[in-house]
Amino acid sequence: MLFIGLTGSIATGKSTVSSILASPPFSLPIIDADILARKVVEPGTSGYNAIVRYFGPTTPDLLVPVSESVPANGVNGKGRPLNRPALGKRVFGDSEERKRDRAVLNGIVHPGVRKEVYKAILRCYVKGCWAVVLDIPLLFESGWDKLSGVVMVVAVKDPEVQINRLMGRDPHLSREDAQNRVLSQMDVRLKARRCEARGKGRGVVVWNDDSKDALKARIHECIQDIRQTSPPWWNWICLLCPPVGVAAGAWIYWQNIRINKRWAEMELNEKAKL
Repeated sequence: MLFIGLTGSIATGKSTVSSILASPPFSLPIIDADILARKVVEPGTSGYNAIVRYFGPTTPDLLVPVSESVPANGVNGKGRPLNRPALGKRVFGDSEERKRDRAVLNGIVHPGVRKEVYKAILRCYVKGCWAVVLDIPLLFESGWDKLSGVVMVVAVKDPEVQINRLMGRDPHLSREDAQNRVLSQMDVRLKARRCEARGKGRGVVVWNDDSKDALKARIHECIQDIRQTSPPWWNWICLLCPPVGVAAGAWIYWQNIRINKRWAEMELNEKAKL
C-alpha cells in the first residue's frame, strides 16, 4: 500500500486537494491529522486534561463560554470544549514564548494523533487499498515524510495569497493574527523546494494560485504519474505476501532517510554561501 504524504501550509488549499482526492474518480482514503487532532483533545481525553492543566491557569478563555447548549461541566459532564481561537492566539506567532507554548501543545497532541494514524493505516491495509493519503500539515516537521512513498505539497507562490485566503475563511482573525499563523509554520515555498529535492516519482508540488479547474487537472496528472510508479499488481503482491510489503516499506524508509540527509547537506551548503 502506497503512502501519499499530503502537506502544505495554512490557506494554501490542502483541504481542497484532500477533498478532490477523496472523491471520484480517485476515491482515495484520507487520514486527516487535523480531524484526529480534534479527536484526541475532546473533553474527557488525556490530551484535553493535559492542555487544561498547562494552559488553563494563564488562559482565562481557554474553554468555550457557558451557554444554554454548553453547561458549566460540559455536554456529557466531561468538561467544556476547548476555545480553539483562544488557544490559537496563545500558540501562534514567532516569539520565543509562542514557540515554547506551541512546542508544549504539539508534545501533548502529536503522540495521540500518531497512534490514531497507525490504527487508520491498518484498517486501510486490511481493506486492500492501493494507496492512502496521509493528510498531515506538519508532514516534514513530524517525520511522516520518511514513511511516504510520495510526498505531495500544495503551495502558492505569493504569501499574500495565504493571508487573504485565511482572513476570508476566518473573518474573526485580524491581519496580524493571520500573519502570525502563516509565520508559525514552515514557509510553503521551502516545503515545495524540499519536495522537489526528493526527485521524480517521490515528490510532487501542486501549485494552487489559479482556478479550481486548473487544480483538478494538475491533480489528475499527478495521480496518473503515481499510478505508473505503483501499479495495482504490486499492491496485490504486497497485500497477499506481507513480508514483501514490510520489505518494501523498509526500503522506502531507508531511501527517505538518505533523501533527508541530502536535503540537510544542501541547506548547510546554502547557509555557508551566505
